[in-house]
Amino acid sequence: MPFELGLTVTWAKLNPAQHSWFVFEARPRRVQKSLSDLDGSDPNIHDGTVEGVMREICNAFVRSRAARPAVPEMMRTYRGLSSKLNEIIAAAGARSVFEARIFDDLCFAAKAAISHT
Repeated sequence: MPFELGLTVTWAKLNPAQHSWFVFEARPRRVQKSLSDLDGSDPNIHDGTVEGVMREICNAFVRSRAARPAVPEMMRTYRGLSSKLNEIIAAAGARSVFEARIFDDLCFAAKAAISHT
């Protein structure tokens, strides 16, 4: 992670109008221990929970002009996708959830779930 984060921070400094970056962490102060170069940056602490990640995504993108769903709406979508994950993996013939096709299918399913609410 340190290498990729360094690339991300550098890219954002070189292209400030085109790129933003955020750090998400399960526990407070762990980032400062492992990556002292990030002192002065506030990581989004999600407490190691799905609901915490949703909360911190909302906090990270607070300046966005896009539609801003509430955490309960995001959790409903998450639970719906979670219940269909094995079906999506089987339909794609995938071996892992970490395949490009699965990510694309999950995005498609999430958009469909949102449009039906």
